[in-house]
Amino acid sequence: MPDYTVLIVEDNANNRMIMRDLMEVQGHRTLEAVDGAEGLAMALEHRPDLILMDVQLPGMDGYEVTRRLKAQDETKHIPIVAVTSYAMKGEEERAREAGCDAYVSKPIDIRKLIETVQRFLPK
Repeated sequence: MPDYTVLIVEDNANNRMIMRDLMEVQGHRTLEAVDGAEGLAMALEHRPDLILMDVQLPGMDGYEVTRRLKAQDETKHIPIVAVTSYAMKGEEERAREAGCDAYVSKPIDIRKLIETVQRFLPK
């Protein structure tokens, strides 16, 4: 089975735990960051295979982190899945404009999150 690393950038401990458990059950290694600056630094250092990005983060929001990662040759290829409780009209479009490759709303639909991740990290 392929050995993928997923970076979870999420400030809410419960959401982080849910995503970590889901990714590990799928056989993926996980890294965790609690804010945008830490997520950016960890992505640059570890070059994960996929990033689950909360958009509402303290300090630098997930959109800005995504724009910065997509602007760099070393990280622009990494798929980024926006995970957000912002369910307002236009929010998915905003995520895609920032460079996110997919969008999953909270509360997290476990099946949808797993399906989305599998699109980018096939077994």
